[in-house]
Amino acid sequence: MKCPVCSSPDSKVIDSRPIEDGNSIKRRRECIVCQKRFTTFEIIETVQIIVKKKDGTKEIFDRNKLMSGILKACYKRPVDAEEIVAEIETELQNMLTSEITTVEIGEMVMSKLQKRDEVAYVRFASVYREFKDIDTFLAALKQLQGK
Repeated sequence: MKCPVCSSPDSKVIDSRPIEDGNSIKRRRECIVCQKRFTTFEIIETVQIIVKKKDGTKEIFDRNKLMSGILKACYKRPVDAEEIVAEIETELQNMLTSEITTVEIGEMVMSKLQKRDEVAYVRFASVYREFKDIDTFLAALKQLQGK
């Protein structure tokens, strides 16, 4: 880290503390050349995820949209929507690509809901899979019963 006073590239860390959000660290440093002290902050660099929609358009991943859809499916159900969203966000950040389709995100949500709550899963699936009539709905229910 370059010293802000003398521009020397040599400094030593005197103190490190995590910042409240848990995703960054505050470091107190001392320049080896001029002995001046300064503070630096380190943050985790995140990749900006691009979502490719069914119509081919692309937009930046919006956590709030994902949360909204999951909250609707989990209405009055014992499911922690925040936990599901956090898990999906982590998976997206850990992917080797910065672009994902809405279909892939939908499948991730359905997989997590199916493990946690069948009612929330069916609610989400009915919108996500665009059930047209009762037969499609019943087919999904039978598939769920079979598992």
